[in-house]
Amino acid sequence: MKSQLVSEASGQRTFVVVLDTGEEAFAALTSFATDQNIGGASLTAIGAFERATVGWFDFEENDYHRIPTILKQCEVLSAIGDVATGDDGKPSLHVHAVLGLRDGTTRGGHLLNGLVRPTLEVTLVETPGHLRRKKRPELGIALIDLDA
Repeated sequence: MKSQLVSEASGQRTFVVVLDTGEEAFAALTSFATDQNIGGASLTAIGAFERATVGWFDFEENDYHRIPTILKQCEVLSAIGDVATGDDGKPSLHVHAVLGLRDGTTRGGHLLNGLVRPTLEVTLVETPGHLRRKKRPELGIALIDLDA
């Protein structure tokens, strides 16, 4: 992974982060947010994975339903998400992705994991204030809490 701070003004930093072949996207971006002490940010990304898993949240089971893993090269047509501080005090990522397959079909949902090949280009824009993601027991997920 390589990164560059491309802008900093009024408490807002903008980074470009480039992941390399073989890196697991979710883990690498979480590590980057931790290393940079990012408590709130939005992110967008494009690139490709050699395999990836997306899912959707099942409220009845209070868990993510995994859509069958894509076990072949796919394009990251769009990935968008945020970073907030979780209940454990660490950066918590929430990323949705649309992945394009060879035949032109797509799969999309909550990005659970993605093995980069050959690259993932990410723009991460830090918010001037920290965001807090809190577990909502009645829903079974952690959501950004603007009152926290």
